[in-house]
Amino acid sequence: MLQSLNDVAQLTPTLEAARTASLSLASAPTQVKNAALKLVAQSLRDHVDQIVTANQADLAAGATNGLTAGLLDRLKLDAPRIAALADSVEQIALLTDPVGQVVRGSSLPNGIKISQVRVPFGVIGVIYEARPNVTVDLAALALKSGNAVVLRGGSAAENSNRVLVDLVQAALTAAGLNPDSVQTIDPFGRAGATELMKARGYVDVLIPRGSANLIQTVVTESQVPVIETGAGVVHVFLDESATKQWAIDIVHNSKTHRPSVCNALETLLVHRSAAERLLPDVLAKLAASGVTIHADARARALYPAAVPATDDDWGTEHMSLDISVAIVDSLDEAIEHIRRYSTGHTESIITNDLQNAERFLNEVDSAAVMVNTSTRFTDGGEFGFGAEVGISTQKLHARGPMGLPELTSTKWIVRGTGQVRA
Repeated sequence: MLQSLNDVAQLTPTLEAARTASLSLASAPTQVKNAALKLVAQSLRDHVDQIVTANQADLAAGATNGLTAGLLDRLKLDAPRIAALADSVEQIALLTDPVGQVVRGSSLPNGIKISQVRVPFGVIGVIYEARPNVTVDLAALALKSGNAVVLRGGSAAENSNRVLVDLVQAALTAAGLNPDSVQTIDPFGRAGATELMKARGYVDVLIPRGSANLIQTVVTESQVPVIETGAGVVHVFLDESATKQWAIDIVHNSKTHRPSVCNALETLLVHRSAAERLLPDVLAKLAASGVTIHADARARALYPAAVPATDDDWGTEHMSLDISVAIVDSLDEAIEHIRRYSTGHTESIITNDLQNAERFLNEVDSAAVMVNTSTRFTDGGEFGFGAEVGISTQKLHARGPMGLPELTSTKWIVRGTGQVRA
C-alpha cells in the first residue's frame, strides 16, 4: 500500500483525470448513461465468483484483524447480495435523469426568461468503511447524475473494491464513456483519504459513510464541502395506546432485520402506562432472536433477564444484537429523551392516538420520523430511489435518504432579447 508523501503526490493525476472525466460525463445523453448502467449490472452477474473470491479474502483478513460481527456483515458480499446490487443498478437506469430538470422558472416583466435547472456537482469524493456495496451504489448513482466519483473504501474491503471498480470501469469503456469517471484511491491508504479531504478545487463535495468517528473526522478536518451522513442512534417509542402485536412486530423487525445498519433500532422507549402490557412480550421476542436487553431499573422490574443499562448506552449505536430500553412517564419525556440522545436519523412512534402521532411527527427533528412502521424503511431503495448515497442527517441541501436529485446542484439559465438593466 502506498503511504509516503511522495506516493500520495501521485494522487493529483487521479484527481485531474476525474475532473476531466466529469466534464464529458456532465453532458452525456441519458441513453448512454443508462446503457453503461445496464452493462455494470450484467458484469456483476457475470463475475459473481470473482467478486465473492475477493470478498472472502477481505472477510478472512477482517476476522483476523478483529472486525466486529456488525462490520463483517457490512463487508460481506455473497451471491444474493451481488444479485441485489445488480438489480439496484438496473433500477437506477429506470429512474428519471435529474440532469437538466427545471426546478422553477418564470418570465420577467421585461421579457427575460429565467429557469433554474439541475446540474451535476462535478467530482464527488466518498470516504467509507467496510462496505463494498457502497462502491457499486455510489458508482451507479454518480454515473446517472452525471458526476465523476473518487472512492476511498478502506483497507478492510480493498480486494472487493478493486474488483468492483475494475468491472465498472470496463462497463464505462464499453459504453463509450471515460473510465476515469469512477476511480478508487484505496492504494494510497489513509494518507490518500487525508489528501482527498484537502482536494478543494478538484473535488466538489465529499460524503463520508461509516462510523461516527469517521464521519466526525471528515466533517471537522475536510477543506472540501461535506454532506454529513450520520450515525444512527434510532428510537422507537411505544405509546400507551400502541397495539400489542404492532409493537412486537415493529420493534423486532427494526432491531433484528439487519442490526449492523444505520436504520436499525438502538433504543426502545415505552410509556409507563403501557409497559406492563407490552414490554414482557416485546422483549421476549427480541431475546429469542439473541438480542441482549440493556434496560433501566423500571424495565428490569418487568423483565428481570435484562442487564442494567449504563449512561453510555443511551447514546450508543450498537450495530449489533443489543438494545437499550427505558420506561418514560409521558410523550413529552420520550421526545425529550430523543432530543438529548438522537443523532437525527430515524425515530418511530407506535400509537393509536392521532394527536400523539401528529405531535411526534411535528416535534421530533430527525431526518425521518415515522408512525406505526419499522425504522428499517429509512432507505433509498425502499423510498423508490433505486439505491442511496447515504442517509444525510445534516440540514443543508439534502436530508434523509439521498438519491439522484441530492447529487445535483442547480444553475440559472437566463434568456434575453437585448434587454439592459435600467
